[in-house]
Amino acid sequence: MSRQQYIDKNFSGESLALIERMNAIVMDYVQQGYRLTVRQLYYQLVARAVVPNTEKSYKRITGIVNDAKLAGIMDWDAIEDRTREFIRRSRWDSAGEIVRSAARSFHMDMWAGQDCRVFVIVEKEALAGVLERVCNSYDVPLLAARGYPSGTVLREFCVGDVASALQADQTVHILHCGDHDPSGIDMTRDLEERIHLFTSEFGGAVQLSRIALTMAQIEEQQPPPNPAKTTDARFAGYQAEYGDESWELDALKPQYLDKLVRAHIRRHIDDDLWTERKDEIEELRVKLDKVADKFDKDNR
Repeated sequence: MSRQQYIDKNFSGESLALIERMNAIVMDYVQQGYRLTVRQLYYQLVARAVVPNTEKSYKRITGIVNDAKLAGIMDWDAIEDRTREFIRRSRWDSAGEIVRSAARSFHMDMWAGQDCRVFVIVEKEALAGVLERVCNSYDVPLLAARGYPSGTVLREFCVGDVASALQADQTVHILHCGDHDPSGIDMTRDLEERIHLFTSEFGGAVQLSRIALTMAQIEEQQPPPNPAKTTDARFAGYQAEYGDESWELDALKPQYLDKLVRAHIRRHIDDDLWTERKDEIEELRVKLDKVADKFDKDNR
């Protein structure tokens, strides 16, 4: 973790108390292996009745977090920002190092030979960080759709990943996570229709399930509501079924989302085949490590 002061800033007593509270929440999640976005942190404050659930309140929290990091009293690395990343070429200090790195990252398709294959689509890129760990641990591709994904992105996914699974006689299960608001609910319908459109030529079974956010989960978890956007073209239909309130996926605790996705993935796994594949991968990693050791020995 990293704190570094770049500016002098005089915070009010109220703001300092809020920063202390935010630091405690953030570090609690870091210790569990999660990095919250500012919006997730905001919802944690709302859920604890520390701040009201309003757009003005969210903007205030965003400003305080930014100023607190610049002033050196909040950690730069503990809060995630996935909006911008540099693209860098990999670099190595020796041939042995790259082989050893290859050994650590070496992987094979864990779903080969399984009856099913699972994919996860999440509406918001900001939540990819929460789901990335569980998806990686089960070798499940994760698509951060950023709302309605483009036809190009969705078609590439279908004719590549989904088609390959269908041609291997696997049943494809796509798990969708999105906001419970007029567009978020409609995205599940849209995904299902377009995925079936792009995969109809391949035959086989493709099943898309909305696993979050549902009304049952809202009643169970009690995330803070927001007014549904009346300007959304789908508002009238949503209002008739669910009323005037909406709920964001970000408001659910990361642990809850992790556990939810993990449970849905695991129900499609043949454990015996999974263990065999893991053993095969580990055996090959050991062989690669030996090759790396030989490179280092020969170049001393």
